[in-house]
Amino acid sequence: MMQRELSDAELLALDLDLFSTDCERPELCEGDAGHTSNRSTESCCTGQGTAEVTCSANEQSSNQQNVSEQESDPLCEGSSTKRRKWDARIPLERFGRKYLSVTDLSRQAWCEQQVVYGMELPHIQQLRDEVPVVKAGSCLHLARELEVQDVVPINVESREDNWAVKMLNLLSMIQFLQAGELELRELKTRGQRTYPSAAQKRSHHLQVSIYKLLFEAMIKGQLNKDTITHHLHLRTEQPLGSEILVHAQKVGFTINTFGDLLDLMLLNLTYADIPSVDTMKIEYCYQADASVIGTEVVSFEEEWVKSELKHYSSFWKGQREATGVDIEEAWKCRSCDFADICEWRQSKAEEATQKNRANQCK
Repeated sequence: MMQRELSDAELLALDLDLFSTDCERPELCEGDAGHTSNRSTESCCTGQGTAEVTCSANEQSSNQQNVSEQESDPLCEGSSTKRRKWDARIPLERFGRKYLSVTDLSRQAWCEQQVVYGMELPHIQQLRDEVPVVKAGSCLHLARELEVQDVVPINVESREDNWAVKMLNLLSMIQFLQAGELELRELKTRGQRTYPSAAQKRSHHLQVSIYKLLFEAMIKGQLNKDTITHHLHLRTEQPLGSEILVHAQKVGFTINTFGDLLDLMLLNLTYADIPSVDTMKIEYCYQADASVIGTEVVSFEEEWVKSELKHYSSFWKGQREATGVDIEEAWKCRSCDFADICEWRQSKAEEATQKNRANQCK
């Protein structure tokens, strides 16, 4: 069956919060802690909580948010195979995802089956956060951010408040994005003083390329108000919390409802004349002493990125089953938390055994 091309709306249904400071849960692969400088938030909190607005040390009005939500499906009895057999919903629905993050897609490039197990067995995924290499990477990344930013806590009272903080951060950054040539820089921390493997670099290149693709769609006015509110289940008529309103006034915006702020953001993005990203770079940093291993310039290949997006999104739409690594990349399994239960790995091992037996009989 032919797959249709991805529309702009489908591309923009991915996570567009390119400037979030949420801490990701990185894949553990060959010494790479997997932390990035432009990270995407998985989802937003419900109910009361605290969001953090980070202000640039050089400009008080430049700010970012630090808030995350943990969402997971209830675990079902039986194996993951049984679950996939009786649950006919597409993966996006089955795993309770309102939208995808850039991290979701870049992790698929490493191992799609690992992504599935991580969502089906969240308790194992959470244990990964306590691994020293992950915690060390998080600390380095936070230290780098605090070199140029201050953190201002803001109480949030609703999901709309959480997203309002993100939008205020973006609005406050527009004047700096207009200032000249833009460089997209990604930070990756490493447990070894070496560059990553080619397979890891491919995942990293995809990640920064998606950032560029989505950022440029955003500044070209291709964001759709209805798409945002529909996918994120946000209420345009929802009044914003008192601390949100006070902060908005401090940075020069007069608003009342979430819809007011959403309209303001879309209007500014459309007419702000922000330039495209000129250069993409990935900086690799050694965790032990925070020294720089090296910086790699990434070339943007639009057709490749869109082809990868089409392939990986087809899984989330239920158009194909998840796939694991090829036999040539079985070395990835050595660092995978799910290697012992991975049905893809077991099936590949059985295929190899049968092939060896067949060769011996010839």
